[in-house]
Amino acid sequence: MAITNDQRDEIDSARSVQQTTMRPTVAALEEMLFKPIPILDHGFIRVVDYMGDDTSVVQAARVSYGRGTRKVQEDKGLINYLMRHSHTTPFEMAEIKLHVKLPIFVARQWIRHRTASVNEYSARYSILDKEFYIPESSNLAAQATTNRQGRGIMLEGDEATRVLNLLRTDAERSYDGYLQLLNEHPETSEDDRLGLARELARMNLSLNFYTQWYWKIDLHNLMSFLRLRADPHAQYEIRVYAEAMLDILKRWVPLSYEAFLEHRLAGAHFSSTMMKALRRMLAGEQVDQQSSGLSKRDWDDFVHVINSPK
Repeated sequence: MAITNDQRDEIDSARSVQQTTMRPTVAALEEMLFKPIPILDHGFIRVVDYMGDDTSVVQAARVSYGRGTRKVQEDKGLINYLMRHSHTTPFEMAEIKLHVKLPIFVARQWIRHRTASVNEYSARYSILDKEFYIPESSNLAAQATTNRQGRGIMLEGDEATRVLNLLRTDAERSYDGYLQLLNEHPETSEDDRLGLARELARMNLSLNFYTQWYWKIDLHNLMSFLRLRADPHAQYEIRVYAEAMLDILKRWVPLSYEAFLEHRLAGAHFSSTMMKALRRMLAGEQVDQQSSGLSKRDWDDFVHVINSPK
């Protein structure tokens, strides 16, 4: 990830300003405020603002006037209770705002979580930089034969090289065309000028080009996002962003983070039929897919969960 001198000066300037406040602040999050966390080849995440902390969740649940004098252990117990029993509204009382730079195809997957306020960089008004995502060869794989959404066998050797060369060549070509449409290409002569509007020229770019947005979300919906996108089955390119956000969550609200791992991310949800099968197993009965009452897909999920090391 390349940070320009102007961007670095802007970050340093923002971090040099000290604010006095009576609102709750988190030292571990303040330390990383505004700093970009590198993701993929050109992407990043930055925390640019936040409101509240673990005590905000507790205060909302107790509807108290202030932080009070309760011990951390009591707060931890309450937060675990709220998480375990899906009392979500207290977690909506804390919010965070992130600046994210990400490939367009990741952004289109990300935006399906319709629970945040989003403001994206506009290619109608500005010219996009020549920055596009090219995967590491270790992340190239063929289409999975059993999962329409996933990856299968890894590509290696000459095949992987050809794929990477094709991705890079196509991205280079599409950006050159983009500049020509805008009359911004250095080799465009007066006779070859096109002058297409920016809002139209952008359609020539491929989905691996980078975009940026500010993304503001409350704690409850952030954890819902992370439950899906930090899962090992999530697409790698969005999962690495989610993993960085898990570290941000841990710094910001450590008690809520621990409860989230315990009851959501590393926990499991069983259907009524799955619970009946599990009780029979615990009673010593031999249970297979046919006798469980579960479909093959549900049985495979059930077995995977109970045998998972997490």
